[in-house]
Amino acid sequence: MSTTADLVIALKKELKAAQMTYADLALALGLAESSVKRMLAKGDMPLSRIDAICRALKLDFADLARRVADNQPLLAQMTQEQERAVVADKKLLLVAICVLSHWTLEQIVSSYRLSEAQGIQYLAQLDRIGIIELRPLNRYRLKLAKAFRWRPHGPVMSYFRENAVLDYFSGGFDGAGEGLLLVHGSISRSLAPSFIERLQRVAQDFAQQHLADQKLADKEREGYTLLLGMRSWEFAAFAKLRR
Repeated sequence: MSTTADLVIALKKELKAAQMTYADLALALGLAESSVKRMLAKGDMPLSRIDAICRALKLDFADLARRVADNQPLLAQMTQEQERAVVADKKLLLVAICVLSHWTLEQIVSSYRLSEAQGIQYLAQLDRIGIIELRPLNRYRLKLAKAFRWRPHGPVMSYFRENAVLDYFSGGFDGAGEGLLLVHGSISRSLAPSFIERLQRVAQDFAQQHLADQKLADKEREGYTLLLGMRSWEFAAFAKLRR
């Protein structure tokens, strides 16, 4: 939810863009110019006054609030509490994964055994948790950054390690557009971070292509899961054989 201070900052930008002076605004509000200056400098005023300024600017309050929300910093990572709330209900986790893929409510309920009412309920929960901002007509804005990742040892990754890893790797990885590479080697410690950067770029390319292909019909797209990882590791059975 936008704070009053955020709304006032946005109003100042709108006044500047509209080339409306404090004197012009004071005239429109029926106030003294000094009162307007003091009110905007303080950064705190009742919503009724903000609404009045919006009318003077011929700006819809909902549009102002949306612009403020769009400018809020995006989450690169959730808190433990947020992740715990998501993973506590497996259907909520399912919807969370769907919104991370930018699915609409219609796509979610047509693909999974969820009623429209349930879908709306879960979207509302994700809004309260802070993953999305729910908007009219059950549309939403994702509040996660492009570089978002689940906490490495958080509730969500722990759940997937326990319940999904074996299922994922049980596939043959031999279908169209599939592949599995396992490469082992010893390299300079100073070069390892550069390989992580390359993996991150691949992940970003995949995410951007996903967004670009949203305009395609469902029949022209296929769901893929890209799993990238790199760590200093030795198979436990091998480690036991070390001298």
